[in-house]
Amino acid sequence: MRSRIFFKLLAAFLVVIIAAAVAFDVMIGGAWQTLLRAEIERNLTQKTQLLAHRVETDRIHSVGDIAAQEAQAAGARVTIIDPTGKVLADSEANPANMENHRGRPEFAAALSGRIGSNERRSAAIGIPFLFVAVPVSGGAVRLAYPLSDIEAVSALVRRRLALASGVAFLFALVVAAAASHWSARRLDHIVEVAARIADGDLKARVLETSQDEVGRVAGAIDKTARRVEQSFAEVRSSQRQLETLLNSMQDAVIAVSDDGLVQWANQPMDRLVPQGTRLQQPVVETIRDPDFLAAVKEAATAHEVKTARATSIVPGRTFDVTAAPLPGGGAVAVLRDLTETERVEKTRRDFIANVSHELRTPLTSIQGYAETLLDSTPENGAPTREFLEIIRKNSSRMSRLTEDLLTLARVESGETRFDVEPVPPAELLHDAEESFREIARTHGIDLHIQSAPSPESLSPVLADREAIHQVFSNLIDNALKYGASGGRIVLGGRPVHHAVEFSVRDFGAGIPSEHLPRLFERFYRVDKARSRESGGTGLGLAIAKHIMLAHGGAIRAESDLAHGSTFLFTLPTA
Repeated sequence: MRSRIFFKLLAAFLVVIIAAAVAFDVMIGGAWQTLLRAEIERNLTQKTQLLAHRVETDRIHSVGDIAAQEAQAAGARVTIIDPTGKVLADSEANPANMENHRGRPEFAAALSGRIGSNERRSAAIGIPFLFVAVPVSGGAVRLAYPLSDIEAVSALVRRRLALASGVAFLFALVVAAAASHWSARRLDHIVEVAARIADGDLKARVLETSQDEVGRVAGAIDKTARRVEQSFAEVRSSQRQLETLLNSMQDAVIAVSDDGLVQWANQPMDRLVPQGTRLQQPVVETIRDPDFLAAVKEAATAHEVKTARATSIVPGRTFDVTAAPLPGGGAVAVLRDLTETERVEKTRRDFIANVSHELRTPLTSIQGYAETLLDSTPENGAPTREFLEIIRKNSSRMSRLTEDLLTLARVESGETRFDVEPVPPAELLHDAEESFREIARTHGIDLHIQSAPSPESLSPVLADREAIHQVFSNLIDNALKYGASGGRIVLGGRPVHHAVEFSVRDFGAGIPSEHLPRLFERFYRVDKARSRESGGTGLGLAIAKHIMLAHGGAIRAESDLAHGSTFLFTLPTA
């Protein structure tokens, strides 16, 4: 670096020195030569005029003597001609041997009555001369002054200028060496600090105090290093917090790059697999479950959250896998152990099913004995009949509750197998209407199917007739109990995306919005007292929800107070 800076500075100085020398020679030297020549011409003109005056007035000496004397006094060559151009006298040559000078430019001007001057190089000796001619009576006189002195002086000036340029170049050489050494040392220090920062030493600083361009660069590097150090500290703090948070989770978390390599895993993930997590190795070497691998791959390629259930990661344990795409490519997967949850849920379902099954027989007996006692009790035995009626009524309610619990447990566990087949939606709607038409009429309620769109125009759906009839039964039964004030119930169906949406709408009092999200929970009641009086078990909507889930559909409720309620469920088209 020092050599490059040295040669660059030296080249710059050399260009400046050469440019200054050329400018001095062209501008100042040329102007000096012009002024010197003008001064010589002026002096020579004055001397020529004095010569002309002597020639006019001196009657004692001959023109030859005058020419010789004036040439010696003026330091120039003297020539005297007559009006025809014939040379009468010359200080350096024999007039008889000289040619006619009438055609010379300076004599031509003098013979015409003006002072003439001309500059030309002598053909004999090759020296430039300045000629000045002045008219006199009977001809003209001329002085010729050699200009070789000017060229000699100019050559001397150029030699001294070259010498001065050489001295300046040597001085520039020293200055360039010192400046390059000083600049290179500063730049080397900046490069060294930058390299340390690049290697991770974020505390390295240049600490340059100069305010020149190099100092400003050093200041910018120090400022950048401080900001990078601060940002890196914040990132490390956030990373430690994130690692602490993920390691404190009970769920296992693993991050996979776009090319399938394990990037990071928390401690529960390390404890989960016997061989431990292998960082920067293919994820298949850590987890070989195909469902897990498929979910991670789909999340990374489709950039969508994918879920799966993995059963072969650890023998005898089941995991719920949620894979989400990472912004920079790849995916992160969360594995939640469902083994204990599923065991408890299965135990709960089995318990409910077993209890419901075991309660059926004694409840049937209680209900039968209560009815027998009612039949054998005389009409005047009012207290006894009242108690027996209460026993019969509650035993009947408990029987319905056990039946619903048993049905719900079978649907949840998958024990109930649905005979799914393509069914026209019109048939499902008409079956529900026919089953409840008379019951609705006895309650003073109009039950009908909406005409638009026509049920016959709907595409067939995949459904189990008996199960969907049970869903309609539960929904219509609720509408009869809680929406009778509206006076009518409307059944309908309409096409949606790859499905048909069925609806049961009443025009009663409606359901407050805060109850809608929990309507399909088991035993949840909006009006508990009224529900008990109507004989409801609180399980009808829960059963309907699980039947719809088993069909691959969904169920929901919409309601406006004083405008009735609408229950809607969807079934996929065949």
